[in-house]
Formats: sequence, structure tokens, C-alpha cells
Amino acid sequence: MIKTNIVSNIAKKTGVSKTKVEQVVNLVLKTMKEALAKGERIELRGFGVFSVKPRKKGVGRNPRTGESVPIPEGKAIRFKPGKKISPEPKD
Repeated sequence: MIKTNIVSNIAKKTGVSKTKVEQVVNLVLKTMKEALAKGERIELRGFGVFSVKPRKKGVGRNPRTGESVPIPEGKAIRFKPGKKISPEPKD
């Protein structure tokens, strides 16, 4: 699903115009991006938690050439799904 599908589904279910829904969706995503850029944790109860974790430097490999490629330290966004959206364990 892409952002356009989300906007369309919300507009259809609420009767609000796609333009207004898109503005709200964009604002929500912008607010989340700004919070994550500051290193803040975002918890959406019943959905999950977004957090920023440090990423260690390391060495990767170019799959075409097999050449070693250095991977610098950085930060990565992690998402931990809430219990309500986690898949059921298989027996």
C-alpha cells in the first residue's frame, strides 16, 4: 500500500475530500519525521513503536564484484509492531 491508497481509503471512509486528507497525512508524516530526526521515540498504542537506534560501522560486500565496502556508523529507524498487529505464531 502506498500513501495515495491510504489517502483514498480515509477519504472514502470519512467523506472528507482527498485534498484535505492528503494535507493531514502529510502533516502527520512530517511530524513523525521531525521527531525521529531529533532521536525521539514515537509510540502509537495498538500499532507499534518507532525508534532511532545507532548502527555500528562494518564491512559489506559489493554483490557484483565481491569487493569489500566500508559501511559507516549511523542511525537507523526501527519499528516494533504492537501485539494487535503482530502475526500469529505458526504451530
